[in-house]
Amino acid sequence: MTRRHLTFTCEEARLTGTLDDAPGTTGLLIVTGGNETRAGAFSGQAHLATRIAAETYPVFRFDRRGVGDSEGENGGFLSSAPDIAAALAAFRQAAPQITRIVGFGNCDGASALMLACGAGLNALVLANPWTIEADDGAPPPEAIRARYSEKLRNPKEIARLLTGKVSLRKLLRGIGQALRPRPAPTTLAQDVAAGLAAFHGPAMILLAERDRTAQIFAASWDNGDPRIRRCHNATHAFVEDGSRQWLTAQLLEALAAASQR
Repeated sequence: MTRRHLTFTCEEARLTGTLDDAPGTTGLLIVTGGNETRAGAFSGQAHLATRIAAETYPVFRFDRRGVGDSEGENGGFLSSAPDIAAALAAFRQAAPQITRIVGFGNCDGASALMLACGAGLNALVLANPWTIEADDGAPPPEAIRARYSEKLRNPKEIARLLTGKVSLRKLLRGIGQALRPRPAPTTLAQDVAAGLAAFHGPAMILLAERDRTAQIFAASWDNGDPRIRRCHNATHAFVEDGSRQWLTAQLLEALAAASQR
């Protein structure tokens, strides 16, 4: 496996990408979330690329316009479809043996792929899609109910309640929040749903159960969707040892499946 840094253009701006080269004919395109550079949080995407490329799958990461080493104006994920298209073309040029490409995005990187209707990719892995527009800072009712359900299964928490070590005021406030009706889907949630519906390839939706972004997404999504997979103890960037291994396994499964199509 070799790692190469290269440049390509998007609407006259010079963008920077990194290719972890490997001999496979199915590759992984990583779309970072927020304003993170292609290395990812705590270099998580760089380490992920190393693990995936070691399994023979080439991996391409890039900085969109105005982020990291790339030129241009940062228009955020809502205007990143041209960046994804340019990165996809650069990936194909840099690794010409590739016949299929799986796209992976976390947070608004996942939402960008959904809004772009799959961006011409063969398969998608979408982690913790961002669907927040107005944020009041409160977790969704489903998240509060899950938290209280977990506490009620914990003997130590029951003992704290029975011995008066739990604030009744906080408890009643939490119960009130848990009983709130499910909020209506935001416009963004509706738009990402419509974008994914227009994509006709296979998709996985990965949710880190300790992540508020994932909880809010789940509150406005069909939780019976068979594409959803949950990582019980994971936080947003899947930084825990078990979560990191779980994420890698999901990506390798998606890549292997795409290779067989």
